[in-house]
Amino acid sequence: MKKKILILAALWLGQGAFAQKTFTIDASKKGAEIAPTMWGVFFEDINLGADGGIYAELVKNRSFEFFKPWMGWERKHKTFIEGQMQIKNRPDKPSNPRYLSIQLNNEKKGELGLVNEGFRGMGLKKGLTYDFSILYRVKKGNAQVHVELLNDKKAVVGQISSRSLSGSEWQKLEMNLVSAETVLKGKMAIWFSGEGELDVDMISLFPTDTWKGRKGGMRADMVQMLADMKPGFIRFPGGCIVEGFDLDNRYQWKKTIGPLEERQLIMNRWNIEFAHRPTPDYFQTFGLGFFEYFQLAEDIGAEPLPILNCGMACQFNSGELVALEDLDPYVQDALDLIEFANGDANSTWGRERVKMGHPEPFNLKFIGVGNENWGPQYIERLEIFKKAIKEKYPEIQIVASSGTSTEGDRFELLDKELRKMNIDIIDEHAYKSPSWLYENTSRYDSYDRKGPQIFVGEWASHTKNKGGDINVNNWLAALSESAFMTGLERNADIVRLTSYAPLFAHEDGWQWTPDLIWVDNLNIYGTPSYYVQKQFSTNRGTHLLQFDQKISGQDSLYASTVWDEQTKEIIIKVTNAGSSAVQHEVNILGAKKIGEKAKLSRMFTDDLEAMNSVKEAEKVAPVASEVAVDTKRKKLILSLPARSFSVYRISVK
Repeated sequence: MKKKILILAALWLGQGAFAQKTFTIDASKKGAEIAPTMWGVFFEDINLGADGGIYAELVKNRSFEFFKPWMGWERKHKTFIEGQMQIKNRPDKPSNPRYLSIQLNNEKKGELGLVNEGFRGMGLKKGLTYDFSILYRVKKGNAQVHVELLNDKKAVVGQISSRSLSGSEWQKLEMNLVSAETVLKGKMAIWFSGEGELDVDMISLFPTDTWKGRKGGMRADMVQMLADMKPGFIRFPGGCIVEGFDLDNRYQWKKTIGPLEERQLIMNRWNIEFAHRPTPDYFQTFGLGFFEYFQLAEDIGAEPLPILNCGMACQFNSGELVALEDLDPYVQDALDLIEFANGDANSTWGRERVKMGHPEPFNLKFIGVGNENWGPQYIERLEIFKKAIKEKYPEIQIVASSGTSTEGDRFELLDKELRKMNIDIIDEHAYKSPSWLYENTSRYDSYDRKGPQIFVGEWASHTKNKGGDINVNNWLAALSESAFMTGLERNADIVRLTSYAPLFAHEDGWQWTPDLIWVDNLNIYGTPSYYVQKQFSTNRGTHLLQFDQKISGQDSLYASTVWDEQTKEIIIKVTNAGSSAVQHEVNILGAKKIGEKAKLSRMFTDDLEAMNSVKEAEKVAPVASEVAVDTKRKKLILSLPARSFSVYRISVK
């Protein structure tokens, strides 16, 4: 019997029952304020994030402006006639020069047409109405158009009867059709009939269930996933696409506003970036442009944080530079963007915003100069930007790059020079292994509190799949991220913004992994990393609190504590990265009374390789419950399963 008791005791000790420690939190000793921008999101058009993703347009290459004009389209002829369909060019429209000219020879419906394949297919929903539109002119004769939605077996699941077209000037035809089936990878067919000559351009198909019901808007489920995070900011439009492969390929915000047909398409640099993931059909139409980015930020209650090119192309690619004496147009773009966002209707660029339907300013507070640039050539260009921006808009906070990593000669040089320059915010990027994240939870403990604020602008835990060929969003990655984030939160007086990257990925069109949120043409799911990010952003708190002793890697535990002034709650976030369950006691001081129950939201699984998917969207996700609190002694027991991340909320009076 004695031997049995000893064995049971040993097992219990292995679970942490007799290794219990006591920690103390004093609710009356509030620390630094936590910035409302602490937890945000980073958007870049990678992995079909914009076109084929959050921008809900279903037609690929709608204006025939891709490098290969027929990409995405299949021509349908009952009888082939050479030259019956021709791509032509109009010099009066340099931003959208190409259009399709069609010769009609008494064709009937179903004899001459086009089929568009969409972005890895078109997601169609049963019973949903779709908005079809086309720009056209009838140069002579008469013409009719008929539109069909097709399923993956090429059967018609929705159609619009023929409409007669007339008028020799460019005009827009709009029609609606309903899908009779739900189809993951459908297509759209357009049939032309009649006799004469017809020109068409900007062929478009949008679902009507867009975010806020906006015509030609964004995919609602993708925006909702962001809104649910309650992010403090949204950084856009990238990312590497800001720099471009070369300067001609850089992102130019002024070309992304105004009427859609006047926004100049360019090749997305992810089209050619990775030989192992070719995406020759990846272009930026800019239907999602800077106005829409600002509007999105406003919709989800986030601060806009635009990043602009600083006169440097990607240094991993061409490394092309604008000479310092030719930098003025780039600097002016930054000044004009601030005016576009914040100027009144009497200002040149504020007037453009008003014309687009937003009379009130967007209240821009931050601007990023350069993305992942480095070296003395970056510093000398940044100094020019800083001088011009601060002279005209001293209230704007400037975000500056510290390069591509968090250590090494590049980082050391930039960190030193940016601090000497007294830049507002330094942007650090950290794509790291789980072990690095665990080891660096105290990274910001020793940072100079009198220096610039820190923006951890791109980061993620990179861990390989079983085959070791790609990074995956498994529980090991998310668990290590939760530990690292407790370190970020404990240093919220200096780390003022942080965002995971990349944000979105299409299951049939990704270039980079891991990613926060995955989609196909109809479905969406958050990764374990998404739910960890959401746990922090929706439990942000307003002020730092501290345990009486450090918990940062002690016994595989990582923790942070904050106070929420609005709800009068203490919020404890704790990661148990170890292989054994543990139990600890928390004493709460400085409170007259605490609630009888603490809210608990917990993520855990013993399977470090567990991942979410379309079929198991919440395989690893938070589970909510309540735990009892010792109100007399003002104590809370933290019972922490192995490999878990827990969030406790305790009400305090």
